[in-house]
Amino acid sequence: MKGFPIYISILFLLAMSSCSKSQNENSESTETSPLPAKVITAGGTITETLYALGVSDLIIATDRTSTFPAEMQALPSIGYRNQIKAEGILSLGADLVLIEEGYLNEEVVTQLKSSGQAIEIILKPSSVEETKQVITKLGDLFDLEDKAANLNKQIDQDLADLNAYLETSESQPSAAFVMARGPETLFIAGEKTFAESMFELAGITSVASGFEEFVPLTPESLVSINPDYLVFFDSGIQSLGDKNGLANVQGIKETKAFQEDHIISMDGHYLSSFGPRVGQAALELAKAVRE
Repeated sequence: MKGFPIYISILFLLAMSSCSKSQNENSESTETSPLPAKVITAGGTITETLYALGVSDLIIATDRTSTFPAEMQALPSIGYRNQIKAEGILSLGADLVLIEEGYLNEEVVTQLKSSGQAIEIILKPSSVEETKQVITKLGDLFDLEDKAANLNKQIDQDLADLNAYLETSESQPSAAFVMARGPETLFIAGEKTFAESMFELAGITSVASGFEEFVPLTPESLVSINPDYLVFFDSGIQSLGDKNGLANVQGIKETKAFQEDHIISMDGHYLSSFGPRVGQAALELAKAVRE
């Protein structure tokens, strides 16, 4: 019987350990925040990513840049950039507002925080690596880690398809991206823009170098850079009166791109957002300058 007290002590310690474990588990379960059921998105890349993750049905309102999928535009709109007000967002009663970094005025972001509204600032991607970071973060927020990982794997596959295609071609055409907002308002994309990143992915030489961001396009600069291809957003071409209206842009008739009808027009969000379809967009652009 000498071992009996020891036996009792062991049982007591095991019981205490089990009780402690049970309490910890209960504590963790009560501290876990519920997943958001009503979401507002401010930024087209965020909206597209939620769609790709299969939770776009949680979105109750979005902004004007959220053009994909098209049905998102049927939702209540919070507006566009500087037009977006905190009051309009708060009136919708969302559980979570996802905001693209730098998209809203800082004053609006501060008002949302002060009101107690749950928000998350999401990186605006400008590279494939950043695209994957956004997908991973949104997957974590909605407890969809596996779906996010699979989505990133799909991007890797898209890029593998892109690289396989580029290996079949020895050419590396030159191009310039032109942002058009009517015949009198044209800008050319330089370094540190989505165009530079997308051209690099697509195996295209950018002729716009020596300056950053977007600068006004002049007839002289257009003739001097003389790219093999000119790339526009669909909306930009439309603002010029479709392709027929390009002839009215001073200097464009003298370019090789215009003379050889090497004018490429793509959906703005698809080309520039660096969303889950980034590899597909780059492949489409790569083929457009080679086929």
